[in-house]
Amino acid sequence: MLSKAQPKNRSEEEITGYREVLSLIHESHEHIIPKSGVILQLHRDLYQFSPASNAGKYKNSDNIITEVDAQDNTYIRLQPLPAYETPGAMESLTGTFNEAVKIERYDPLLLIPMFILDFLCIHPFNDGNGRMSRLLTLLILYRSGYIVGKYISIEMIIEKTKETYYEVLKESSQNWIDGHNKYKPFVKYYLEVILIAYKDFSERVELVQEQGTNKQMRIKQLFDQNLGTLTKKMISEKYPDISIPTIELTLANLLKEGYVEKTGAGRSSAYKKIYEEE
Repeated sequence: MLSKAQPKNRSEEEITGYREVLSLIHESHEHIIPKSGVILQLHRDLYQFSPASNAGKYKNSDNIITEVDAQDNTYIRLQPLPAYETPGAMESLTGTFNEAVKIERYDPLLLIPMFILDFLCIHPFNDGNGRMSRLLTLLILYRSGYIVGKYISIEMIIEKTKETYYEVLKESSQNWIDGHNKYKPFVKYYLEVILIAYKDFSERVELVQEQGTNKQMRIKQLFDQNLGTLTKKMISEKYPDISIPTIELTLANLLKEGYVEKTGAGRSSAYKKIYEEE
């Protein structure tokens, strides 16, 4: 049996590590709570193929993000939190965020970009802060029921709009350390990125009709006809013409509607119709 090919250089090491963490989030996001210790573990996994000694550790020196303009003038684009304040700040950030999600006072789509902005302003690692921010975005979107990032690369959308990304990051991070920054520009940009992702996804989802009933309705009817549990694999075997993304999107919608309930996680996930008691 052939073993997995090992990365040959730093670029391949970083890509391989990123894909490993991405796969972990895809499969196990329900069990990955964005706490300080968990974020450290994800960062360690991000660099599992690299010899970096700071993998899975918060920064040990202050980092200032600078930029050079067209006239070769260097200026500060982002002034992150000092290194010695980072562990406490990350504990506070993750604790406050998870509590805000729990009480459900504010929509997660507003909380997520605010969390990411705070994360970037803390800039907790010597390296990999941008990649970690995108991975955390995906993780928290999944945990909030927004699965579009599984099919559309949110990172690619940010990359294509990186000029705007850096502009709003600079605008929203000004006076962050003093607590007088404005979140609105960054939140607005992030919401636009998510909207672009969903529009792209909706264009790709198959809505082919079969005898007047679309594919999502056929999956729903399968639950009506089955008293037991169904897995994605079982649905795919029953309807081989329906793509896995369409099956997953339909299951996510049925869960939100309270039409089915889910048991297990990852590859062990199964779904069953909820019947109201008479």
